[in-house]
Amino acid sequence: MSRRVAALRDGLLIAGLLFAVYLFLVIAPAAGTFGFDARSYWDYTMADPYALTHGTLGSFVYSPVVARLFAPFSSLDWWTFLYFWTAALLATVVWLGGWRGTGWRRFGWLYVLAFPPVAVELYHGNVHLLIALAIALGFRWPATWSFVLLSKVTPGVGLLWFAVRREWRSLAIALGLTAVLVAVSLTVDGGLWAQWIDRELLVSLNRPPDQPQLPIPLLLRLPAAAIVVIWGARTDRRWTVPAAAALAMPVLWFSALSVLAAIPALDRPELRERTPSRQRPAPLARSEPAVPEPA
Repeated sequence: MSRRVAALRDGLLIAGLLFAVYLFLVIAPAAGTFGFDARSYWDYTMADPYALTHGTLGSFVYSPVVARLFAPFSSLDWWTFLYFWTAALLATVVWLGGWRGTGWRRFGWLYVLAFPPVAVELYHGNVHLLIALAIALGFRWPATWSFVLLSKVTPGVGLLWFAVRREWRSLAIALGLTAVLVAVSLTVDGGLWAQWIDRELLVSLNRPPDQPQLPIPLLLRLPAAAIVVIWGARTDRRWTVPAAAALAMPVLWFSALSVLAAIPALDRPELRERTPSRQRPAPLARSEPAVPEPA
């Protein structure tokens, strides 16, 4: 690595960390919006989790399965929950970035923390970092894709990776576990599923809340995300899966780009797929100059 590239890298690292410090030490006390999104996972009851209007403070917008998953948090007081939630997200950042190895890899988590969308995600406390974790783990344990499908839904376009590469076992695990969870939930919370589809899922897909976002319609982003995953699967580029998942978010908030934090973890040997290589399609062929045969 040249000195100029190293200097640019270090400069961006310092700038990103300063932004994070400014966000938490200056903006947070003044604005009073720390944990704005995290309140959605705490301030609801299973009797009527979708009582609040979509987009308002504390409104819960995920499937009844996720509602059941987060319901125990309501037994905590707000600040205890927020500290616990933030600590869990920080631990996710450390794991995604890594803390082992040599050189800069030993401080990989600092580079993830310096990525501005990650700092904003920690500030608001959404689930994008948990989705990044699920995607990274999903290459080795595809069951984690259930969290993606049952929370934000549309980032599940990343499952095309398994379909294109004919990794049917992994695809079956991801979809099968999701189907089982939905079936069990329907027997318990059947009425909530109708509410979620009518009042939350369709709203988030068709009428996003009037809040700052990247104004690109999902109908344009979703096909583009599919193309990215298909190309990545054919050319063995894992980074295209979290990239496509970020692109396919129901609403493209700036903090949604924190899903890209999954990329540094994708080259770890322990996260390699279980599917034998002979079941995967060969990468796209590259033309090579012909070598003349000896006379």
